Amino acid sequence: MKAGAFAYARASSLAEVFDLFERYGGEAKILAGGQSLIAALNMRLATPALLIDINGLPDLAGVVVSGESVRIGALTRHRSVERSAEIARHLPLIHQAMPHVAHAAIRNRGTFGGSIAYADPAAELPACSVALDATFRIAGKSGERRVRARQFFKGLYETDMRAGEVLLGGEFRALQPGYRSAFLELTRRHGDYAIAGVAAHGKFKGGRFADVRLAFFGIGAMPVLAVSAGEALEGNRYAPDTVAAVQSAVSADLQAGASGDLYHGAATKLHLARVLAGRAVHALTGA
Repeated sequence: MKAGAFAYARASSLAEVFDLFERYGGEAKILAGGQSLIAALNMRLATPALLIDINGLPDLAGVVVSGESVRIGALTRHRSVERSAEIARHLPLIHQAMPHVAHAAIRNRGTFGGSIAYADPAAELPACSVALDATFRIAGKSGERRVRARQFFKGLYETDMRAGEVLLGGEFRALQPGYRSAFLELTRRHGDYAIAGVAAHGKFKGGRFADVRLAFFGIGAMPVLAVSAGEALEGNRYAPDTVAAVQSAVSADLQAGASGDLYHGAATKLHLARVLAGRAVHALTGA
C-alpha cells in the first residue's frame, strides 16, 4: 500500500510553519525524520493534506550545554545524540538508552523530537525524559510554553501538544554529584520494540538511596513514573528487604495502567517490570 495524495512544503522558518498550520487546520503534519510518519502514511493510518518539512530549520538541531542545563533540539538525529560526548558526560541515562533505539539505519534519520512527539509507549526517550524530570519547549503562533515531561504524555500516542504547535526540544539538568543512572529493557531481539523497560536515575551516596526515579515503558499506554517505588528507596540502604519493597511498590504503581500486547499479557509485563526494578536498583549502587 502507498500513501494517499498530499501537498508538500519545505518550511524556511517557524513563522512559515505556523502560517501553514493555520491555513490547513488539522490537515497538516510535521515531517522531521519521518521514521514513524512515513510508515503511517504508507499504511494510510495518517492521511494529511499537507506535509510540512522542517528539516530546513537548523536552529532546531544540536546539543547545547549551558551551566547545569543541557538542551537537545527537536531535530537532533538519534545518531548525533548517541555519539555526543556532552550527552555521555552530562546525561548518561540517555547515553545508555540510545543504542537501544530501534536500529542504526533508523537512528541515522530519526529525531529526538520525533520520538518525544510521537509518544510511542514502548519508546526509550520518553521514559528517560520522565526519569530525568525534563522540560519540553513547545511553540505556537501565540508564543512559547514549557511542559514538564511528567505532564506531557497523556495516553496512547497522546501528548499535551495542541493544534498548530511545534516541539522545539527538551531541557535537562546535567548530572549532579552523587547521582547515577541505569537503563534496562527487554526485547525479543535487539532493536525491536521493548516488551518492558525502565529508566532509572537517582542519588546513591554514603550507601543510601535518595531522589530515585524509576520510569517504566512498554507496560501500558505511556511512560509511568513509579512514585511508590521511589519512596520505598528513599533513605534506605541496598539490601534484599529494600529490593523486595521496591518490587512490591512497582506492582502497585503499574497495576492500573498495565496492558498486554500481541505476545505478552499484562501479568507477564508486570512480572518483568518487577525483575527490571530489582536490576535497576542494583545498577544504581555501582556494584
